[in-house]
Amino acid sequence: MPDECLFCIKPQGEDAAAHIVHRGHLCYVLLNRFPYNNGHLMIVPYKHVATLERLKCECTTELMALCQLSLQVLREAYHPQGFNVGMNIGAAAGAGVVNHIHLHVVPRWGGDTNYMTTLGKTRIIPEWIDQTYAQLRPLFEQMSQTSTETDR
Repeated sequence: MPDECLFCIKPQGEDAAAHIVHRGHLCYVLLNRFPYNNGHLMIVPYKHVATLERLKCECTTELMALCQLSLQVLREAYHPQGFNVGMNIGAAAGAGVVNHIHLHVVPRWGGDTNYMTTLGKTRIIPEWIDQTYAQLRPLFEQMSQTSTETDR
């Protein structure tokens, strides 16, 4: 684990301070510190790998299961009209953290972009990240229990 990797360091701290809303066995879910929209999540493997094909099947399976859970939680919390789900793999693809793969889950609404992004190169998010954390953390706890019970 590289000492300077943000995604390796985050899970070592307290969940609230790191904005980790859910922990799985192989991956965790956290709020994006620089969100595109309210509720912008990232699903991150604990293992430090740079590319998707280097993840073991079990980790990839949990990554997608946590993506499904994230969609459920965000639908309940924010009622989005759609989602962007994806990965930026490598610097050329726009990855902010190049050497640790992560999956973005971004809730979307019609008209959720405005002139500030285009002209001012600034995003306006109407909710503080700590408010987002306080809203989503209990839903992850509740819905992950329901999801686990349903899968049995």
